[in-house]
Amino acid sequence: MSTTIEQILDRAFGHPRGLLGRIGGAVMAQANGATESHVVDVARLTPEETVLMVGPGPGVGLRLAGRRAAVAHGVDPSPEMLAQAQARCAAEIAAGRVRLTRGSAERTGLDEASVDVVVSVNNVQLWDDRLAGFHELRRVLRPGGRLILSAHDKWLPVPRHALAAELVDAGFTELQTWVWQPPGVTAPLAAQFRAQRPA
Repeated sequence: MSTTIEQILDRAFGHPRGLLGRIGGAVMAQANGATESHVVDVARLTPEETVLMVGPGPGVGLRLAGRRAAVAHGVDPSPEMLAQAQARCAAEIAAGRVRLTRGSAERTGLDEASVDVVVSVNNVQLWDDRLAGFHELRRVLRPGGRLILSAHDKWLPVPRHALAAELVDAGFTELQTWVWQPPGVTAPLAAQFRAQRPA
């Protein structure tokens, strides 16, 4: 793949910014919608829980989480994605059920043991430092809190078993991993992980 194409794809999807980032966000809202909904279902959020959505992008899953949990925090490094999420989640933000801040998996800005659930969809391959990210997500989870992570299987940064081992190394327990096929003939297979911070 040429450098020019890589730069275009990065501006649209990897690190969304500018016009390409806005276009990429619209594409992601459509292409990732089924997986976002599925992962929120897997998370089994309750009305008393607080959830952190890492890299919520255009906010499809964040809006769903905000409708099911007490509070859903969205942390994203992209101003373009934060703007799209803010627009999509306007009603939930006004109701105090969704909160958006600029940040990353490695730097969420949340207090220790402040959330019940962490959700990440299709962005672990973009984190600058996965181990630091996993340690940060474990830190913000309450004891017994759970992590749900989903990513395109073919674009995982390391094989699925290696990513599972990284979660264990970061202190997560009760690890489960599986694959899920999103609807649509061209939809890539999703690798999914569930783990928890020890109680």
